[in-house]
Amino acid sequence: MSGERYNPRESEPKWQKVWDERQSFVTANDDPREPYYVLEMFPYPSGRIHMGHVRNYSMGDVVARYHRAKGKNVLHPMGWDAFGLPAENAAIERNIHPGTWTYSNIEAMKKQLKSMGLSIDWTREIATCSPDYYRHQQAMFIDMLEAGLATRKSSKVNWDPVDMTVLANEQVIDGKGWRSGAPVEQRELTQWFFKIADFAEELLSALDGLTDWPEKVRLMQRNWIGKSEGLRILFEILPNGKNDANSVEVFTTRPDTIFGASFIALSPDHKLSAALAAGNPELAEFIAEFHRQGTATETLEKAEKKGIFTGLTVKHPVIEGATLPIYVANFVLMDYGTGAIFGCPAHDQRDLDFARKYDLPVIPVVLPPGADPASFTVADEAYMEAGTIFNSAFLDGLSIDEAKREIGEYFGARLVEGKPQGAVEINYRLRDWGISRQRYWGCPIPVIHCQVCGTIPVPKKDLPVVLPDDVSFDKPGNALDHHPTWKHVDCPQCGGAARRETDTMDTFVDSSWYFVRFTAPDADTPTIPGIADRWLPVDQYIGGIEHAILHLLYSRYFTRAMKATGHVGLDEPFKGLFTQGMVTHETYKSETGEWVAPVDIVFDTNGEQRLARHAANGAPITIGSVEKMSKSKKNVVDPDEIVAGYGADTARWFMLSDSPPERDVQWTEAGVEGASRFQQRVWRLVQDIVGIAKQSPDVVAENDANALGLRKIIHRAIAGVGEDIEDLSFNRAVARIYELTNALAKAKDSGANDPAMAMALTEGITALILLINPMMPHLAESCWEALGKQGLVADASWPEVDPALLVDDAVTLPIQINGKRRAEINVAKGLPAPEVEALVLALEPVQKALAGSTPKKIVVVPDRIVNIVV
Repeated sequence: MSGERYNPRESEPKWQKVWDERQSFVTANDDPREPYYVLEMFPYPSGRIHMGHVRNYSMGDVVARYHRAKGKNVLHPMGWDAFGLPAENAAIERNIHPGTWTYSNIEAMKKQLKSMGLSIDWTREIATCSPDYYRHQQAMFIDMLEAGLATRKSSKVNWDPVDMTVLANEQVIDGKGWRSGAPVEQRELTQWFFKIADFAEELLSALDGLTDWPEKVRLMQRNWIGKSEGLRILFEILPNGKNDANSVEVFTTRPDTIFGASFIALSPDHKLSAALAAGNPELAEFIAEFHRQGTATETLEKAEKKGIFTGLTVKHPVIEGATLPIYVANFVLMDYGTGAIFGCPAHDQRDLDFARKYDLPVIPVVLPPGADPASFTVADEAYMEAGTIFNSAFLDGLSIDEAKREIGEYFGARLVEGKPQGAVEINYRLRDWGISRQRYWGCPIPVIHCQVCGTIPVPKKDLPVVLPDDVSFDKPGNALDHHPTWKHVDCPQCGGAARRETDTMDTFVDSSWYFVRFTAPDADTPTIPGIADRWLPVDQYIGGIEHAILHLLYSRYFTRAMKATGHVGLDEPFKGLFTQGMVTHETYKSETGEWVAPVDIVFDTNGEQRLARHAANGAPITIGSVEKMSKSKKNVVDPDEIVAGYGADTARWFMLSDSPPERDVQWTEAGVEGASRFQQRVWRLVQDIVGIAKQSPDVVAENDANALGLRKIIHRAIAGVGEDIEDLSFNRAVARIYELTNALAKAKDSGANDPAMAMALTEGITALILLINPMMPHLAESCWEALGKQGLVADASWPEVDPALLVDDAVTLPIQINGKRRAEINVAKGLPAPEVEALVLALEPVQKALAGSTPKKIVVVPDRIVNIVV
């Protein structure tokens, strides 16, 4: 029997079929056990899963199977983030309907995911492009509209001229559309918004309570929300006969640097900028250029700092007789603060770059600790650290915080135009979430525009507003605008001619509540609040760091909106969050500089040198750097090929064992082969111990030291692996399983003639199968069956730990003779030195080293070491 190899190609489909037939992973909402909700971010149905999916879903499956074994009612669902431009673009390219492309991809990817042996409740499967899903999203939109959480307004937006749709700021990368790569433009459009900005302070302060989230994610959200406390200051414009404005208000977070101000900068969208541009062609063109670069903050910050002098100046508010020029600058945003700032170049890098470009004064007013006020200057790098105020009259000698309070009180007491010249104000970087998208393949926004009744929601009884199937993409832009009949409808209030809203929702709306729908996917309402509140928040959410802002922040807002409209009773959607690393691989290039896939390469060794050649023609291949797997560089590995060649368990084990889960993992053939060898080793070990298990008694003799020692190793492994899985330290859990396997293999030869050891081996192999089950579930089922166990290991409980066996009452003492380590001995903790000496001198290696001579000295360091001097 021990010669039989484990065959994953036969075993894995067998157990997957058994699990399906027995509905092993179907979860009941009325199960009285403690609920536990584990969820991986659901995939976009692009057509194929990749190794990143394998890693992500393997991690989630370990967590799900472990907590199920711990006796909890585990919810582990799966769905599809199925709307979006890729499907629409694919449909145009292939001349098929986006739904046809999407559902075909879902079918293919579902088959791949099932081949991984994931413990998913497929009865709860959802696809966001299904009317059964998005009708509830439309109902919640209407609820949010009635609650004042959604609004329609004119706004500057990012316009992708290739995809011909609006993009959120977060979807603009380096000034380009995140999917098309086209340079983004600014346009003024009337859009639908969710009022996330109203929740800025709540979303910010609640981050402190998300202690099971990575700190880097919380920091990214804090920075994106961008709370800043500052001062709104009124600057008086000096009359020059060219404009009617008497003053301009600025917002600053550094009022302590007011004595270092050297210019005022206006946003190109400031009303004063627009008024001045009417008679200034150069300024008008500057503003037009600004509008061609998009509205994303990141883009504006990276752009070269440019400005146009308006010809206007303001009175310096604290230096008698001094004036400051007013510029229109491309780095000032209208929707932050007042759309105007004062520039202090010495202490803001952006202002310094601008001042150097336009030869404006740079006046230091914050002195670094220990610096000489007579000689301190600023060159090309602004000083933005702590210090003492100087060159600032009545603020001299104060700290930055003290100066902020002092200057705030100073401006608050002065009146300009009948009101205080300065007032403390809090601003946020976070802006309302624009959800309108000019495309077909998305959730229709359920409103109707009537010339008589205005903009009104679709009656809920008429939901869902379903996308038309007979759609054509023969014209640029939104296909819903071009549809001959779909957008034309009777007004539900007056019965007159009206039109549907043709914008569809941002796909991030779809993914901002799917985790709630999983709790009751067949409900006639968006949620069943009692059920949702029992499952939520998600206990463990797993996904990529790239979603730290877009998806996670929107989901936090949407959950609050659902609470406000009565759909859930909680604020935060995710209790625990884990962001896994990427899967990487070597890159390869041909002699002509073309990328070559790993499957097309053969490796040779020449001494220590590793060489690569093309499998087809033998041509030399250059081995490049290790990078994230990507289709463009062809350094991808097909999960189907791995499953076919090695089995899903091997892929899962390698992904979990090779590196800490938060770090990138490098996929290597050697690593996968090593995982496969371990799989075979476990299988052989089980078969070897099967015969021994049949003779094992029910009770281990307490005085059998070897059996007791093995049992301690077993129970330490059980305790350690459980702790590691709960900490998501999967690679450490794997290391403990390796240690246990080694101990069992070492001990099995003595079990045939030792009933106590046979019992310990039986206990150990049973524990090993239960410990590997979350990671290699198919192998675990086959081993469970081989041991003659009843039922499925998928239904078995996690092994119990005997606390007494975790207490280590023995120590291993190294033995040194004349400074060289010669042996070691296991003794009871605290054993008296004379007894230790007697045991040591009786050891064969020690007697051989002494060669009959008497030691000059024996030093026993209790529980540490034994030194012998000859």
